[in-house]
Amino acid sequence: MAAHATYSYDVLIIGAGGAGLRAAIEAANAGVSVGLICKSLLGKAHTVMAEGGMAAAMAHNDDRDSWKVHFADTMRGGQYVNNWRMAELHAKEAPDRVRELEAWGAVFDRTPDGRINQRNFGGHRYPRLAHVGDRTGLELIRTLQDHTTYLGVTVHMEHTVVELILDGGRAAGVLAYDRERGRFHVFTAKAIVLATGGVGRAYKVTSNSWEGTGDGHALAYRAGAELIDMEFIQFHPTGMVWPPSVKGILVTEGVRGEGGVLRNSEGRRFMFDDIPDNYKPQTASDPEEGWRYTQGDKSARRPPELLTRDHVARCINREVKAGRGSPHGGVFLDIAWIKEKISDAEGHIKRKLPSMYHQFKELADLDITKEPMEVGPTTHYIMGGIKVNADTQESTIPGLFAAGECAAGINGANRLGGNSLSDLIVFGKRAGEYAAQLAKGAAAPKVDAAAVERAITQSLEPFERGASGENPYKVQHDLQDTMQALVGIVRTESEMREAIGKIASYRERASRVSVDGHREFNSGWHTCIDLRNLLDVAEAIARSAVERRESRGGHFREDFPDKKDEFATFNFGSKRQPDGSMTVYRIPLPPIPPELKQVIEEQKQ
Repeated sequence: MAAHATYSYDVLIIGAGGAGLRAAIEAANAGVSVGLICKSLLGKAHTVMAEGGMAAAMAHNDDRDSWKVHFADTMRGGQYVNNWRMAELHAKEAPDRVRELEAWGAVFDRTPDGRINQRNFGGHRYPRLAHVGDRTGLELIRTLQDHTTYLGVTVHMEHTVVELILDGGRAAGVLAYDRERGRFHVFTAKAIVLATGGVGRAYKVTSNSWEGTGDGHALAYRAGAELIDMEFIQFHPTGMVWPPSVKGILVTEGVRGEGGVLRNSEGRRFMFDDIPDNYKPQTASDPEEGWRYTQGDKSARRPPELLTRDHVARCINREVKAGRGSPHGGVFLDIAWIKEKISDAEGHIKRKLPSMYHQFKELADLDITKEPMEVGPTTHYIMGGIKVNADTQESTIPGLFAAGECAAGINGANRLGGNSLSDLIVFGKRAGEYAAQLAKGAAAPKVDAAAVERAITQSLEPFERGASGENPYKVQHDLQDTMQALVGIVRTESEMREAIGKIASYRERASRVSVDGHREFNSGWHTCIDLRNLLDVAEAIARSAVERRESRGGHFREDFPDKKDEFATFNFGSKRQPDGSMTVYRIPLPPIPPELKQVIEEQKQ
């Protein structure tokens, strides 16, 4: 049997994006020993892809903003199936977390009077996103990474976690391997924080980087934790659609926040065609009012391009299906038109959107200061994830915490743009704080050696089959095709049941995947490991989506196109049964306290 090295920490954090790094900082500041495992290199986390900004009601650009408005916007965006306590904590604590980043060296864009500048974003009533041009995620990671290394946190780079190990039902450690040599390592800890990001690689077209294979979701699920809201997938409305090599790469919502408009092949600004009733009072009545809003006119209302992402994505999908799309299967996003309004439009665009200018110039040979971009929906984010306690971020498994995209609750049926980055730092901080608190009072865990050996044996099985079994890349490709086609933006029960049947067949094929060669940087072997996680999350998405027989937020059912009041009273949970099968069930939503109900009602006016 393969030998393995062993490491021991008080708090072990899996994932080095914004949530993981912020958790590591908080735990280290509490005086406990902290280990950090990341699948890629430190600084390469998917958080860097969050470009537009982080939402925090600092009221720097509009003094009407407050935590109450932010809370109400978040609940409405999530169609009121959010965890209200998480939405409340997030809205209240985000400003302090942003100021903290500034104190640690983050260089935000400034207002003329020197305060942190804030921009408009979809679903937010007022300009609320603190930003660094269109490279905010990169600045967040840079700042947190510097602070993490300053505090002496031990980082294990290019390690993949294979299994969570329990001790009497409590989190005790993990089995991982290093990608460089393929050697196994056992990490023990009194508390574990999962901060592993999303599941985008379950789909064919995604903005997610290669790491987004649902590792934290699946690790927690297989260990017995509850998942919730897995049916709610966010398809970001604007990903690149050309050239094919970059299809799905994100085009920040900041383009629309700075005045960019969406047009179909007929040149019509189609977003004015369909404005939901609950957003009509806050949406511009004509293009001129929409333009004034993007330029900071407090008397103007937001343009329809800044409605919630689920709605914008469906509108784009509608135009393409009706034959009014762009040549490469998307629509046109035009920021160049602002030359009609601004004398130095080219310089303005390059200053405000430097990454977007560079991205299209280098990858598509297109100058966004002169031509429209071709964009379309891309799998971007999952609202669903590990069910956690709102205050502590502890999962239903004692000692196992989760934060960021792999945790669920704050977003409900749809995430507002910009809430993800502030979510990372608000709940990353809380996860690190409470994990350290638990670790200080906990005894050292015992790791079951037999469980470790079983996990190692299972991980190495693809090598035992040599080159005679299934190709893991082909199984993953087929899974991605199935999810894109049958559990995508528009869903029906028959198609999703077909997907569930296909997922079962992919599981059977995955049990026969094989690789040859050695374990050093063996990408085929890595795909075999990722495939197990992708199959778990894909099944949870499809089964939960079948059960939600209505349309709400990121979940749109063509066979049930309307919202139903009944489905506003619970979340769908997913849990692994002793026989390995998956059960999906209803979890009643706790009632919103009267004082927060009043906040929501006041903001509807």
